[in-house]
Formats: sequence, structure tokens, C-alpha cells
Amino acid sequence: MPGIAVFPGSFDPITKGHVSIVQRALPLFDSIIMAIGSNSTKSSMFPLENRKQWLEQTFASNPKIKIVDYSSLTVDLCRKHGAGYILRGLRSVTDFEYESTIAKMNRMLEPGIETVFMLSLAEFSGIHSTIVREIIKHGGDVTQFIPSSIAIK
Repeated sequence: MPGIAVFPGSFDPITKGHVSIVQRALPLFDSIIMAIGSNSTKSSMFPLENRKQWLEQTFASNPKIKIVDYSSLTVDLCRKHGAGYILRGLRSVTDFEYESTIAKMNRMLEPGIETVFMLSLAEFSGIHSTIVREIIKHGGDVTQFIPSSIAIK
């Protein structure tokens, strides 16, 4: 499956689950674009600059990974970068229901772009950026949930 994949997300913050999906998907693609999207239904805890820097730090040693930010439709970003795939991680049945709906809509918008789902490893299936943010808000330690390359203050 050579080609370019876009892995969209808010990465607010990036978690070990995100890293696992990317590392496991790398052999499947020529390159992966980590795309930090602005989601109209979510407000970010961390500024875009921080999230972009965390992704750059986390994947600095891998030339197959590119970091971008965008505020358009994901399929438009795929077209812009010549990506034929959208990469998504699934932690649960709930994720599948939500993500499959988005994948179907994306397919209707752009039939030439396939969504590829990767199941989360069991040890990461309970990690949600939303919960990590709550732990941070209440002064808890999140080091076990985020890459060691980043520090959240």
C-alpha cells in the first residue's frame, strides 16, 4: 500500500496511543502526514504551536513523517498533499461507529481517498486526550500517557 497517508487529529495533547498507531502504520506507507486540525466542535487546551512542536519532537528522527496544520476538510488536505489515504486509530466500538460515519462521508466527498483503520493496542485503548486534559487540569501526572519527548507544564 505505498502512498501518502494523512493522520488527522487535534493531538491536544499527543498520546502514546497516537504514537503507536503512527509507528505501526509507517511500514504501510511511503509517508505519513500528521495533520493538526481545527475542529469546530472542540476547543483546544493547548495552543497550536505547542501541539505542532510536540509532534515535531516526537517524530524528529523519522523523515517519513511530516507535520502540518489545517482548517479545511480533511479530504481537501489530502488532495493538496497528494494523499490517497486517511489513517485513523480505533480504541473501541464507539470509535468505530463514529469514525466509520466520517469515513463514509469522506468517501462520498472524494471516492479516490481510502480510510485505513488501525486497532489500538490493548495497553493504549483506554488513553483519551480528553481524559489526559482532565488529569492535567487537576494537577495530575500524565507522563505515563504521553511520549517521553514532550513536557507539559
